[in-house]
Amino acid sequence: MTELICLNSESATNRLVLLHGWGADAHDLVPIGKLLTEGLKNRFEIVSFSAPNIHPSGLGRQWYPLYPHEWEQVPNAVLDLERSLNSLCFKRIPLNKTLLLGFSQGGAMALELAKRNRFDGVFALSSYPHPDWEPSKNMPPIFLCHGNMDQVVPKAASQKSFDILLKHEVKSELYFFDGGHEITNDLIEHCREKIKQEFLD
Repeated sequence: MTELICLNSESATNRLVLLHGWGADAHDLVPIGKLLTEGLKNRFEIVSFSAPNIHPSGLGRQWYPLYPHEWEQVPNAVLDLERSLNSLCFKRIPLNKTLLLGFSQGGAMALELAKRNRFDGVFALSSYPHPDWEPSKNMPPIFLCHGNMDQVVPKAASQKSFDILLKHEVKSELYFFDGGHEITNDLIEHCREKIKQEFLD
């Protein structure tokens, strides 16, 4: 099973699931998760998954190989992650009280999971759609965010996801911020405001 970090489990009514980018691990987004949820009126459990495969550099992890792209591994990677997700206690905190946030490769994985699981909402940061990705009916709201100066994953990738989502009439928003392939303070504040506006009781 995929490794995970879990924080604030007791008395939480909501959950934030984090999926890191290529070459990072479960620890990478935990500080972001804390900044997004601290002080909110709903208490959030934070769950951060580590991708199962070792990054080719030997440091960090990957959900599937990217250079070269091995897209044929995506379906199994999604199924493995879904199994790990299903190991969480959804009786205590249901899926419709769970937000999913992924960065870069983790954002692409989040878009896949959103096709098959009715999360409360999904944040895909600096992400991209996999080839032939197609939204499903009854998808949760999708919030796409991308740096204007991203030289790793061009912002056109999020624009493409947004256009596909609009075509399928999925509730979605696209937010561009000043920055590169990163999570800036401005972006954290933007996402935190969205959580407060859209997902708190």
